[in-house]
Amino acid sequence: MKELPTIQANVCCGLATGVIDETDAARIAPMFKALGDPVRLRLAALIASQTEMCVCELTPQFELSGSTISHHLRILREAGLIDGERRGTWVYYWIKPDALHALSALLQPTPATA
Repeated sequence: MKELPTIQANVCCGLATGVIDETDAARIAPMFKALGDPVRLRLAALIASQTEMCVCELTPQFELSGSTISHHLRILREAGLIDGERRGTWVYYWIKPDALHALSALLQPTPATA
């Protein structure tokens, strides 16, 4: 039986070109789960659109309480999609490019064969 290639964190290949080993699946699945919520998807997109964003810039974009926004940001951070740093009373967030690259590589379609 032919053994299927596995997806490594640094290798660019998609779902259609190989299987995902348990380690990569356990690392990547929480990212997809976190992005499965519309608020978190919007937050991640807003953060990714800038080099970094202050929570004070994010909160007014939603009709949600500050604590709810903080909860969603914590989930994105725990999933490994964003990181942040407290500066005085505010927290600044930025997207983690390696996380986006891992998701992107996984979703790349198989090249068309002629």
